[in-house]
Amino acid sequence: MTPSYLPSDAAQTCPSCQAQAVGKFCSNCGASLAGALCGDCGAPLTVGAKFCHRCGTAAGADVALHQGGFSSALPWAVAAIALVALVALIAGQHFSRQSTDVSASAGVPGATAGDSAPFAGETGNGQAPDISALSPAEAAVRLYNRVMGAHERGRADSVQIFAPMAMTAYQMIGTLDLDQRYDLGRIAAVSGDEPVARAEADTILALHPNHLLGLILGGNAARMRRDAAAERDYHARLVAAAPAERAKQLPEYIAHANDITIALGAKRL
Repeated sequence: MTPSYLPSDAAQTCPSCQAQAVGKFCSNCGASLAGALCGDCGAPLTVGAKFCHRCGTAAGADVALHQGGFSSALPWAVAAIALVALVALIAGQHFSRQSTDVSASAGVPGATAGDSAPFAGETGNGQAPDISALSPAEAAVRLYNRVMGAHERGRADSVQIFAPMAMTAYQMIGTLDLDQRYDLGRIAAVSGDEPVARAEADTILALHPNHLLGLILGGNAARMRRDAAAERDYHARLVAAAPAERAKQLPEYIAHANDITIALGAKRL
């Protein structure tokens, strides 16, 4: 008997790229076909969707896991990120020509102008980036730098292009540490995804109730949903916890020292 997770042989036209495809996901662009379910939360996917509307997991991720575990899922995920990156780069090659030292502006010590590209090997000539040597964690950091740099320059279009790719990269890491959860939440916050920003803040604070980055992220999420009372509460907790927490010199506090300084100096009505 054929396992239920293997694709059928019925060919159909992908609603996203118009390629002929079989199974539940398009092999050309990764979009969901009829009857596809999210591999993480099980929600029915809209035909043509590349990400789950409920949890944000990339469409088709569970198929790769069933067919060989994480080791076989990783190449699929990397290839999917590369495909989306290539489409984005072709659509906006001027991003590369106008790129500046994004990593330096994001506060990454020792970064160079080449780190402003989302992946190692990206050039300004429209060529596909070579990501074969990057782990999901490395790709996530590169994309985080890209998103935050675009946000700081007021490039909302670039943020919307690269934020879904960055969030997918973080999801492919597996278990995230508190620093990575803050990064994922910040990407969600600057791209307008309040539920994800709020969820990451809640997770950080459940593990470390006075964590400064969790309090900052919680305040950002509260501001996004226009909950002024909650925003004031997060800020008051941040100010109260800051002296003892900053004395701990946690690596994530050092990496995001500028975020902490700005948040502490902000006034709340």
